[in-house]
Amino acid sequence: MINIYNTLTGQKEEFKPIEANKVKMYVCGPTVYNYIHIGNARSAVAFDTVRRYFEYRGYQVDYVSNFTDVDDKIIKASQEQNMSVKELTDKYIAAFYEDTAALNVKKATLNPRVMDCMDDIIEFIQELIDKGYAYEAQGDVYYRTRKFANYGKLSGQAIDELEQGASARTTTVDQAKKEDPLDFALWKAVKPGEISWQAPWGEGRPGWHIECSVMAEKYLAPTIDIHAGGQDLAFPHHENEIAQSEAKHDQTFANYWMHNGFVTIGDDDEKMSKSLGNFVTVHDLVQEVDPQIVRFLMATTQYRRPIRYSLANLQEAENNLQKLQMAVENVKYRLESAPTADLDEQEVQALKQHEADFVTAMDDDFNAQNGIAVLYEVVKQMNVYAAQPEVEAQTLQALLTSFEKMAAVFGIEFSDAELLDDDIDALIKERDEARANRDFARSDEIRDELKAQGVILEDTPQGTRWRRA
Repeated sequence: MINIYNTLTGQKEEFKPIEANKVKMYVCGPTVYNYIHIGNARSAVAFDTVRRYFEYRGYQVDYVSNFTDVDDKIIKASQEQNMSVKELTDKYIAAFYEDTAALNVKKATLNPRVMDCMDDIIEFIQELIDKGYAYEAQGDVYYRTRKFANYGKLSGQAIDELEQGASARTTTVDQAKKEDPLDFALWKAVKPGEISWQAPWGEGRPGWHIECSVMAEKYLAPTIDIHAGGQDLAFPHHENEIAQSEAKHDQTFANYWMHNGFVTIGDDDEKMSKSLGNFVTVHDLVQEVDPQIVRFLMATTQYRRPIRYSLANLQEAENNLQKLQMAVENVKYRLESAPTADLDEQEVQALKQHEADFVTAMDDDFNAQNGIAVLYEVVKQMNVYAAQPEVEAQTLQALLTSFEKMAAVFGIEFSDAELLDDDIDALIKERDEARANRDFARSDEIRDELKAQGVILEDTPQGTRWRRA
């Protein structure tokens, strides 16, 4: 039984899908005017891990995540870089796919773009106007926030408090157009030099919030199982999505709302963001650090908790990942010569208990920290069994298969070790011969020479093994 912390209710709730064994999940995607930073990647990794766990538990997941490709920041960046909006967004969408692939984030079932949904957006806005939830003002269209009875239910804020904040954020020009300071833009009238589309109320482009309401309905359903994104989106973005969608359909927009914690940086644990200029792009980071290490750091922290980005935390993640890799290599090495006999029932029963513990941990709001702790217990079991003088092939394979399936929930995959080139292979054989002849001076000399080349030797009862440092 999977339990999810629902931001809407402020408590954990049993997950009950709308359709048996299926999950309709919408995750707010990036605004594509620059490379994503690791704060953006946190959301992609967190909800990819959630998706993978649902699939581990046998669910089919329809996973939709949008690209915002029409926006004030995009227009500004396109003008600064002397590119069309389409050229700019195509460039950074391609970069997003490249960077998230490096982090082993599975592609969404669909990544819709705002530009491809313009007719749907215009139709949606018109329906809100027809129902009295929206109004046109000098080419802009605004949503009547106070008309929606439950506005503020996601963020838990009183509407009078929200009004004070809205007044401070609203320009004098916008204030003159609005019926109420709380009203937000569904459509913005065109300004000179901006990309635009023709609508019944005038030429312009959509506001930010409307796109996700439209795309969630178009590609999933009027009511979806899960809507997710960074915790900074809960207000106003997700609050406004609820108001728009539930006003149009008179039914619940999303049954569960999930929000991931920030990536922080520095001694003050400041939120990482482009606006603060304290960000590290994934594009740059994966040139310097193994992407698997970055993925491991992000995926093994429970999604609602913040992650502190630091070189020390990356190093710790690397050390832990190496422990997992070595356990896999230990088992694979013994598999090469292990005989096939009866399964070791004691080992199998211990493994089944670990699998049950893993499900218990991850069923509790995708508690990755407890989940990875179970993997460390499986690592111990694998290492102890693989070190025994007598091992059995089916038992080794059962341990390996189960471990890799659990690790895959976190996006961790293990490749076979690189093949040695002929020169290094020859040195290892020469060292084996020197040891057989009790020429320990030559044996040590070869070990040191290989170590200098980044090859670490391990002498085991089954023969000499090697690994890259």
